[in-house]
Amino acid sequence: MRRQRIGSLEVSALALGTLPFGKSVDDRTAFAIMDRFAEAGGTFLDTANNYVFWDGGTGDESEQAVGRWLAARGNRDEMVVATKMGARPLTPGTGLENAEGLAGDTVRSAAAASLKRLGIEHIDLYYSHIEDRSVTLEDTLGGFASLVEAGQVREIGASNHATWRFERARAVSRANGWPLYTAVQQRYSYLRPRPGVKLPEGGHVHMTDELLDYAAAEGDVTLVAYSALLAGRYRDKPLGEAYDHPGTTRRLKVLHEVSDELGATVNQVVLAWLLRQDIIPLVGATSVAQLDETLGALELKLDDDQVDRLDSAA
Repeated sequence: MRRQRIGSLEVSALALGTLPFGKSVDDRTAFAIMDRFAEAGGTFLDTANNYVFWDGGTGDESEQAVGRWLAARGNRDEMVVATKMGARPLTPGTGLENAEGLAGDTVRSAAAASLKRLGIEHIDLYYSHIEDRSVTLEDTLGGFASLVEAGQVREIGASNHATWRFERARAVSRANGWPLYTAVQQRYSYLRPRPGVKLPEGGHVHMTDELLDYAAAEGDVTLVAYSALLAGRYRDKPLGEAYDHPGTTRRLKVLHEVSDELGATVNQVVLAWLLRQDIIPLVGATSVAQLDETLGALELKLDDDQVDRLDSAA
């Protein structure tokens, strides 16, 4: 599997999301999925300290499952582990309105808890999971900087942040001589919701053209796309009201045409389209068969005409 850079890190071109591991996906299945990912050359594992609190979870489950697999396989040095903090509810049963936030002390204490659950000595990529405008960027970024200085974190990133906040955070870090955010993880796929629509999934922030332009201009910001396959909506689930607009119809038509031309699944074409832009798709799987379909995208070669047709169907 080809590699990309996130700051000092070399990561696989696909990231494996582990959101349901330890909750709806048991260890036997989760271990088989991670084994197959590693066998295919995948190195980039993504988790968070709050999965899956909205579905009766505590937030511990995914990190603990990843930690058990790393310990069982003895392959910690071969894997790049990303996790997130800031969106874990302070009280079980509550939501993002009661999230832990991004105060510097919270950043440090959350990292200590994640390291313990994962059973590792450092986090490779540590994200601020959501914005917290109740604290200063100096407070938040000072917390992240102290973790990097202590060797507990290698690179830092942000998820679900407005582009202007991400840029302002990098400016604050530059002014203080602190590590910069080097990755942005946002929701992104081939189909796009109506502009300005509020997504039904609380906390999701969609990647914008402005962010794509910003990352290209900066040159040291890597984009990671979650919900890359819209949680199965390309296959057999309703797209929902947010995607009910003429652009969806036009894009689906071209997407299916290209899929037929390549003898590939629609999911594989979507992932190949993202990979062509050097965006890292964050993909989940609840079975090895699902992961194998995803891995097939790595073999697809979209030609320039196909890319142009996909891009122009707006």
